[in-house]
Amino acid sequence: MRLAGVGAYAPRFRLSGDAVADALGRFRARGVDSVAVPDADEDALTMAAEAGERALDAAGVEVDEIDALYLASTTLPYDEEAGAGRLGSLLDLGEATRSAQFGGSTDAGGEALAAALDGDDHALVVASDAPRGAFDEAIGHAAGAGAAAIVVAPDGPGRIAGRSAATTTYPGTRFRERGDSETTGLGVTSYDRQAYRETVASAVDGLDAPENADAAALHAPDGDLPYRAAGALGVETDAVTEGIVARRLGDTGAASALLGLAGALDDGAEDVLVATYGSGGAAHAFRVRAERDVPVDAALSGDRTLDFAAARRRAGAFDSGTPEGGGAYVSVPSFRRTLAQRHRLVAGECVACGSLCFPAEGACTDCGAREGYDDAPLSRRGIVEASTTISQGGAPPEFVPQQARAGEYASAIVAFEGPDGGRASVPLQVVLAGESTPEIGDEVVAVPRLLYEQEGVRRYGLKGVPATENRR
Repeated sequence: MRLAGVGAYAPRFRLSGDAVADALGRFRARGVDSVAVPDADEDALTMAAEAGERALDAAGVEVDEIDALYLASTTLPYDEEAGAGRLGSLLDLGEATRSAQFGGSTDAGGEALAAALDGDDHALVVASDAPRGAFDEAIGHAAGAGAAAIVVAPDGPGRIAGRSAATTTYPGTRFRERGDSETTGLGVTSYDRQAYRETVASAVDGLDAPENADAAALHAPDGDLPYRAAGALGVETDAVTEGIVARRLGDTGAASALLGLAGALDDGAEDVLVATYGSGGAAHAFRVRAERDVPVDAALSGDRTLDFAAARRRAGAFDSGTPEGGGAYVSVPSFRRTLAQRHRLVAGECVACGSLCFPAEGACTDCGAREGYDDAPLSRRGIVEASTTISQGGAPPEFVPQQARAGEYASAIVAFEGPDGGRASVPLQVVLAGESTPEIGDEVVAVPRLLYEQEGVRRYGLKGVPATENRR
């Protein structure tokens, strides 16, 4: 099996180590300049969808060609729920698509890729993570966010020249107790380094000549540990530099090594050593050789800088929750019946006159006919027809937590094109990201985001972000 295309995504917000040091007196994440901070409505699942879409676009593979989905993460929204099902819906994968989910260790990204390579058909591998730790500990200072996705196919420009795995026993290096949201560890530096070095080296030993790799995409809980293990792995420090993203994104957990692979391939590396690692410990190693350019669609750069308080606010430190009363209650069964509209922007084409309607229900707004509708997936890029800003105090109760974390947002009517021409007008929240309300005629892109949470169930859908050259 081969690599046909790679996608990568990181949130646009950055928190610098200097900003943390200004607030707390010190910054304890070695080798990290800044960390990526998820927006108030982003989590591991929405980042996975962003990376998955980009991998499919890069590979030029249609969703109906994907036979299997492999999702890896340690920070999905629920400890118990098949997140792969929600991801498959956001990506428009058919319900017949096989899926598997890997977690419990930051080595999950390697486990997922190995499982996909064991198959003989088209598969999408997605690793996404947003680890958290106490803000007075190194793990909390290094905590970043990001996702990487790979389309594995029988043909493709990226050849897997070798792969291996190893498991050792190192309790206490890093762990998260059941029910906790924050990862911690014993903090015995020499013990942690030994566990990482020995476990990863055991996996890499199963490959041929790792010292000749152009880039070494090693799991990086910070920007220092991979360099300390380079000698034991037989790789040059320059190769580690080519395959590490922790310096600018922080600790990206299960996505760490695959994000490094995406960055290295995007920079033109032809021979990449990939090593995933999970404390405890387990590791997977892969040798990827690009016989031709492996297409990569990556959005890893940041364009918004946060201070410490703003980053904590987006993480929910000052969020008092949803107020009682009011709002639009939508039961989960009712919400599920509209997933095609909410997850994939599917409108209805009137069977009588061909006009597009969104949502597709009731009489056609153009001809008044009630004969019904055919599904009509809309484009993801649209033009703003009308907009207004929802300021503090104006949001419906279900959106108050988001506003408490991210501030005001825009509500807009956006015109999206249908598959055979024509347009449908869609009400859409537009995430401002510190910019002014979009004006009529501005272009926005519909992206997967968390809408709100009711009865403990997260509701996902599409929101608009301003169309910019480096994001979409």
